[in-house]
Amino acid sequence: MHFGSCGGCQLTLASALLAIAPLPIFQTKIRLSIFQSGGRGKLLQIRNNICHRWRRLFSGALMASTFRSYFRLRLRNVLGLIALAAILLLTYLSFGGSLVLPMVPYAYQSDNNTTLVQSTVDPHPTPNTIKTSGWEMTTIPSGAHVHGFTVLDNIYLRNGTFYVVTDDRTSLPPRDRLLSLPIDLKGGVKMDPTDEQLQFIHPDDAIGILGDRVTRIEEFSVIVYDPPQFMKHFYHWFGEIILGAWRVYSHILLSPDAQTSRHLTFPRRFILPFVSNEEWRDKAGIDGPLMRAAFPGAAIEQAGYWNDLKKVGTTVVFERVMLVNRSAAHKHPFGGVWYKMIAGTMNVTAPHDFWAPVRDSLWQNVLAPSFLPTIYDSSRLPLVTYVSRQGSGRRLVAADHDALVAALKALEAEGVCEVQVAAMERITMKEQIELVARTRILVGVHGNGLTHQLWMPPHPRSTAIEIFVPNGYVFDYEMLARNMGHRHYAVWNDTFLTYPEGTYHKGVKYPDGFHGVNIPVYAPTVIGIIRERLGSL
Repeated sequence: MHFGSCGGCQLTLASALLAIAPLPIFQTKIRLSIFQSGGRGKLLQIRNNICHRWRRLFSGALMASTFRSYFRLRLRNVLGLIALAAILLLTYLSFGGSLVLPMVPYAYQSDNNTTLVQSTVDPHPTPNTIKTSGWEMTTIPSGAHVHGFTVLDNIYLRNGTFYVVTDDRTSLPPRDRLLSLPIDLKGGVKMDPTDEQLQFIHPDDAIGILGDRVTRIEEFSVIVYDPPQFMKHFYHWFGEIILGAWRVYSHILLSPDAQTSRHLTFPRRFILPFVSNEEWRDKAGIDGPLMRAAFPGAAIEQAGYWNDLKKVGTTVVFERVMLVNRSAAHKHPFGGVWYKMIAGTMNVTAPHDFWAPVRDSLWQNVLAPSFLPTIYDSSRLPLVTYVSRQGSGRRLVAADHDALVAALKALEAEGVCEVQVAAMERITMKEQIELVARTRILVGVHGNGLTHQLWMPPHPRSTAIEIFVPNGYVFDYEMLARNMGHRHYAVWNDTFLTYPEGTYHKGVKYPDGFHGVNIPVYAPTVIGIIRERLGSL
């Protein structure tokens, strides 16, 4: 048998021989042979000595005067052979040998002494069971927080109550900036959260409150901690909840370690703890399909899921959460200026085209591959889309609508642009996305259809023209335009307003007729804006 010529192998074998040598004199001889000879001579001398030893042992055993001496020698030799076999097996494995072993669970000891038990069958189980002997602190990565929109790493949940584990309470925002009571917003109703919604606890107290075992829910979750009151509306869902959450989440990318916005991890799940029976869906039925297209890998969980977590009776820790709450968002100082849920998010720095991952995901999952190149085809005339609301509650004076359509068609005949007049409720979702994905200028009366500018590509000349009743003004679609990189114009019949970056209209105004069916518009005013934006004056 050849064990190789390396010193490590020889010493391993020599150690085994020493371990089984029954007489001190043979141990001494073997040690001398190791230290006094070199190269392959070591093994030769060791072999000679051990053979001589076995002959002496055999003779001695036959000459033993008692069975006791005989069996003592034999037992020692048997144990020595077992030790030698074990060491030779280890030596074999260290030189590239392998054994076929069954698949068994393994334990991983993390840096914080938390033992994570996983299965080798599924390398990414969700959730994982953790036996705690140390606690992950709850943190806000890269300071990604503004009132009502907060990214939290390692936030704990037990019996429906959130627990923030921290040894520095001042490093985290007050509780009422994170969430509120999960009840409908009403004037005069106190919404401040209690210990039933969220508690801050010290790591030393965690095991007494949270127990010694938790279930880990991996990856990124979005928890909308609200009743469905304002969810079931295209603008409120996508233009506030989703847009606001994504802008604050994108702030993480400004960290020195961050990559581009297209590498943000998409949510694995959206959790709506206080919504049952699909109450989050809008009347037009567009929110759901758009969510499946924009976030195809995400589940949308409702109250049943939340109640299941409560009934488990153990602690859950979310790896990363975006916690969204409308009441907390409105407490931002800007909430009293613009009166919108996303008012505070406007002051959160984010990459210039932070929305691109969501927009691109929706395009790729809805539009045909052959259609995508047409979005940026500069050889085509720019598309002006007029979203008609003449079949809804808030709409133009009928004659003014007709005059606007005629003026737009004349502009198209002139070769300035392509024009599409669309009643969104009459076309499929796919057709709606195809239309706005090619649109350069979107025109419409204040209303839900202008939310579609979320799917318009940004361009130096991309524009949203919003028609109000004279002297009326709200910020809904101006905020969307600013987030998307579009220029916003407000039209009051024959007058228009537009505000450069850093300037805004003062306050909101709801004059009589704001939601009426006889909103006037002077077509040449709208046409003048289009000509200016397309550079065709």
